Amino acid sequence: MRYEPPPLTRHLRVRRDRGHTVLEFHGEIDIAAAVEIVPHLDLATAEPDARVVIDLTRVEFFDLSGLRLLHRARHRLADGRLQLVCVHPLTLRMLRLTGLTRLLPPWPTLDAALTAPESRSGPV
Repeated sequence: MRYEPPPLTRHLRVRRDRGHTVLEFHGEIDIAAAVEIVPHLDLATAEPDARVVIDLTRVEFFDLSGLRLLHRARHRLADGRLQLVCVHPLTLRMLRLTGLTRLLPPWPTLDAALTAPESRSGPV
C-alpha cells in the first residue's frame, strides 16, 4: 500500500527544525480546523519517542477543539517529547484554567522550546 500524506490545510504548517517536528497552528482553531489538523498531528506523533513542538504563536482563536488537539498529542507521545509555544493571553488563560499548563507548560518562543533541556517539558 502506498503512503499518501494528509491534504494540506490553511490552519497548519508542518516542518522539521533541530530534530523536532514543528506543528505551527494558524488562525482560528475550532472544530473545523481540528478536523483538518488531526491527520497531521497523528502523523507527527506516530512514533512514541517523537520530538514535537506545537506552536500557537499565530493562533487568533482557540476553543475546546484546540485543547483536545493538545491532549491528543500529549497522550500519543507518552514516551516522546512534546513542547508547546504560546503567548496569547486568552489562550494561556484557558490552558491555566483547565490545568493543561501543569502538564504541558508553554514556552514563550519557538527557539526556547527547541533548545529546552531534554529532561523538561516546559519552563519551571
